[in-house]
Amino acid sequence: MDIAVYLFTGFLEAGKTTFIKQMISEPGFIDKERKYLIIQCEEGEEELDESLFGENVFVRSFTEKDKLTPDRLSALQKRTGANIIILEYNGMWQIDDFFNAMPDNWAVFQEVFIADSTNIFAYNKNMRSLIFDKLSSCDMVVFNRADGNTDREQLHKLVRAVSRNANICYESADGEVEFDTIEDPLPFDLNSPVVEIKDDDFALFYSDIANDQKKYDGKVIKYKGLFVKHKNNGANECFVGRHVMTCCQDDIQYLGFLAKSTGKLNFMQGEWVMVEGKIKCEYSELYKNIGPVIYISKITKSEKPINEVATIN
Repeated sequence: MDIAVYLFTGFLEAGKTTFIKQMISEPGFIDKERKYLIIQCEEGEEELDESLFGENVFVRSFTEKDKLTPDRLSALQKRTGANIIILEYNGMWQIDDFFNAMPDNWAVFQEVFIADSTNIFAYNKNMRSLIFDKLSSCDMVVFNRADGNTDREQLHKLVRAVSRNANICYESADGEVEFDTIEDPLPFDLNSPVVEIKDDDFALFYSDIANDQKKYDGKVIKYKGLFVKHKNNGANECFVGRHVMTCCQDDIQYLGFLAKSTGKLNFMQGEWVMVEGKIKCEYSELYKNIGPVIYISKITKSEKPINEVATIN
């Protein structure tokens, strides 16, 4: 049976330890039948005293990243006999460092990013790549120390610039929690006979279809992209996509969709085209999975967009 992991991320003094204290103090969370291991990866002002939670709760520290290995984590879990892992992660470490160190029989049950609403914009300005790193995989974002002056719309936008799926909530200084209710309308009309994607909306379109491709199945889409012929494409196949920057220059990559035509595709590699066609979500060897395939009804040469690299912002 997999060992369930509750993963908490966020920067120093963001309130992770306090949140964990509150969680495990909730009636019914800790039971006598299971054992719990809390792993802290940084030293903050708030401390956890395992004696406060009973004999079946253990608190251990891993403050050096290079010691975070599958063997060490597995050995620690076996020594304590823990059935549940609660991990308070260092906000300055990349999240993949933990996923790569996670033993095979551990499974993340929930990942929560905790942020101080009073300084998160400063972190986003100076350490955008670390913010993106944590938001990209979390299930929930908790903005604490939120009051009547907190700009919730901007916090909402900060999250949605990276994740369309993460739940968002705001916690006040007195512990009151309010869930985010701001709607996320798409900048294009999915009910239109032809869904036209503007140049500046391509990255959001790609992110949205990646998160929920079923709602695009059968839709006729029109957008501008680079014509790319993959070595494994058939004679009447290609990819049409854009270079997308998700957080910084170093992560720019080409993201596109497989497109199929009934006729020849006489375009140069890397040429800008306008493509229109119906999306069918089906298995493709090029995706190695079920994915959106565009059945081209029209494709023409096009002028390049003003911003050749698309961003989700």
